[in-house]
Amino acid sequence: MAAESAQQFARLEAQAQVVMSVFTKAGHESVAPAVIQPAGVFLDCIGESLRARTYVFTDPDGAELCLRPDLTVPACRLHIARQSDPATPAKYCYNGPAFRFQPQGADAAHPREFRQAGIERFGDKEAERAEAETIALIVKALSAAGLQDWTLQTGDLGLFRAVLNAVQIPKRWQKRLSDAFWRPDAFRAELKRLTTAPGAAAKALPADLIAGLKPHDIAASALAVQAYLERNKIEIIGTRTLEEMAEHLIEVAADMLATPLDAKSAALIESYVAVRGPAKTAGVEIGRLLAGTKGGTGAALDAYDRRLALLANAGVPLDRVSFSAEFGRSLEYYTGLVFEVLAPALGAQSPVAGGGRYDGLMRAAGANADVPAVGGAIHTERLLAALDGGRS
Repeated sequence: MAAESAQQFARLEAQAQVVMSVFTKAGHESVAPAVIQPAGVFLDCIGESLRARTYVFTDPDGAELCLRPDLTVPACRLHIARQSDPATPAKYCYNGPAFRFQPQGADAAHPREFRQAGIERFGDKEAERAEAETIALIVKALSAAGLQDWTLQTGDLGLFRAVLNAVQIPKRWQKRLSDAFWRPDAFRAELKRLTTAPGAAAKALPADLIAGLKPHDIAASALAVQAYLERNKIEIIGTRTLEEMAEHLIEVAADMLATPLDAKSAALIESYVAVRGPAKTAGVEIGRLLAGTKGGTGAALDAYDRRLALLANAGVPLDRVSFSAEFGRSLEYYTGLVFEVLAPALGAQSPVAGGGRYDGLMRAAGANADVPAVGGAIHTERLLAALDGGRS
């Protein structure tokens, strides 16, 4: 067993050298972000499904820390620490361990401690070019390691938001649907609520609490909420600020007077989410679906087509690329393009690589504004298993 483990380690090391060589030759600086990270930034932005699988602990000084469940957030923090302006363009690559609890039990394709070899790219304002080059470089590294049989699945959260904007529903409803997008059951329930009884949640709220809110004055509304809580001797439990509570209550109150989402708009949203198929034809299908909408999705569809053309120019065969409108990955920090590379030997539940655009994550990691950012990572144990034909 020890000899087998040593041989596996040696193969992973050799594979990592090949992959990292591809990355560094493409201009990505090799870095080694810290394994132990502040838990707060991860727990706030990685999403519900991965939050429950993160190893969190408290050190003797009382600081809440975690073993990094991925290397993207550590790379963001490293970049912010290095640059006085987080928007400064930079490209990094890394190869190192990440840690996730496996609720179904650990195996060769889903270990609790696994390696990620990846790339991150910050500050590049040519979004589609950066995305296409990131995907092409991941594919090139996989090919250099020996993987020839693969398919690429893509999604586009930016296009999803453009669809919501096209049907011209209130911004607060767009945000709720976007927040629920990651959980299909919650998404369907929220869409149904908006088409039937958007103000139902407000009926349970005290009338005097609602009456004290000032829709266009968050500060005044926060004071009104505080006064209500003090009058009724209600203690605040949780991490929400008074301003956040007031903002939420204002939105709930606005729904009391809102007209339900019309059935045609709801059906259009559902039809978009159902779009899946070859990437070369998906854009046409979406354009046809949204023809005539007042909000328009022209810019988002243009970006989709431009990215596909750049992928083809970079040597990625488009007949291997599919699109799924509901594909969003398990990490909730993605904001635009999302992708996964699948190997037939492992199946859809064990992608060998994945990534996407995450412009908002840099702000969560400590920057004072969103920063253009895109990246991808290879799950190297899975890559090795795929090369072995799926044998664990």
